[in-house]
Amino acid sequence: MLLLLNTFTISVKNNMFQPVSLFIGLRYSRSSKGNAFISFISFFSIAGIAIGLMALFTVSSVMNGFENSLKTNMLGLIPHVEVSAGKNTATQMGTLKTDLEQSPYVDHVSLYRHGEAILQTNKDLHGVLLQGLYNDSGSLYKITDKIVQGDWKTVLNKNYNIAISRYLSRKLGVSVGDKLRVIMPNASTYTPLGRVPSQRLFKVAAIYETGSEIDMALAFTSGASLQRVLKLDKNTAPNLSVSLHEPFELDEFIEASQRILQDHNYSDWRSTQGTLFAAVAMEKRIMSMLLALIVLVAVFNIVSALTMMVSEKQGEVAILQTLGLTPSQVQKVFMVQGLYNGVIGTAIGAFLGVIFSLYINELLALVGLNLLAGIELPVKFDILSLVIIAFASIAMSFLATLYPARKAAKVKPAEVLRYE
Repeated sequence: MLLLLNTFTISVKNNMFQPVSLFIGLRYSRSSKGNAFISFISFFSIAGIAIGLMALFTVSSVMNGFENSLKTNMLGLIPHVEVSAGKNTATQMGTLKTDLEQSPYVDHVSLYRHGEAILQTNKDLHGVLLQGLYNDSGSLYKITDKIVQGDWKTVLNKNYNIAISRYLSRKLGVSVGDKLRVIMPNASTYTPLGRVPSQRLFKVAAIYETGSEIDMALAFTSGASLQRVLKLDKNTAPNLSVSLHEPFELDEFIEASQRILQDHNYSDWRSTQGTLFAAVAMEKRIMSMLLALIVLVAVFNIVSALTMMVSEKQGEVAILQTLGLTPSQVQKVFMVQGLYNGVIGTAIGAFLGVIFSLYINELLALVGLNLLAGIELPVKFDILSLVIIAFASIAMSFLATLYPARKAAKVKPAEVLRYE
């Protein structure tokens, strides 16, 4: 009781510097005396929030890194938007190319051809999408950063040279300098023996590796070489491949370029890779929702601890009211105490989450959980989403204080102190 009077006296003296409700609430939060069981629950509410937030930060950063890795490795090697030439002439496609390059969403527009092909060697055969690129495509595709053997310039500048993935080179049993047969099922010639698919020997000039599924289904050659294998007329205009600064801003680009694209047939990356990225986004949302339940359970511990503390300290609350504290100030005392646990737990969890995310691969190696082939988990911090998670944790902690604080404000001094 004496401690309570001293606390109130000190708080009144310092009221010009610190609100009395804040002073008493912090004093209650930091006090080591009191019911051990309540202190136990308060400790686990802080620990629960910290662990939940650490898990949320880590999972969110790893999933963002995984999504960014897929975006770089897969979407960097295919057109974000492909505009079909149709019956347009090369001059018309050149004009369209110039118009599309004016869009603020566009990074680069390139001439482009593609066709389904079968790569055949004495060892095996494999179906791929064969992309025909031109010299201006160097800034469009990120494949130059993925070349592990050979020379990418040879693929573009010399006829009948091809770039395949390391996966395909192993599967087909070829390396740089070897030859393989490229068969185009959709292009054919008629011979006395019947319809024969167009085919040609290509030299392997480069080998790339992205470490993603795209390695199994993509090969590259020059646009001129692919045009000849496809038996296309020299005057046939190539398609256009549009590369965006941000592939996920596809809808905004299409809406802004509707006037330009309305008379042309076009397709985008969602038709081939959209399902995969939708699955990744759904997995990220579900995992975040499940981990958020950990924080929610910890927040309920704040409700339990504060409710029991209100019941235990009814006498002190009544004395504070007789000394001049209004019900509103009493309510703020317990709101400060509950929010204190939420802020401390959030701060600890955020700090540990960032540290754990930064060193997650080293920590996994330390406990012997090495991924296959030395693959490391990608990590990317999205500052905005992490700040939102932290503020959501604090907001839930604040909401958890409302019921116990309101209950404390309704304490009637006359009834509590009747027999004191």
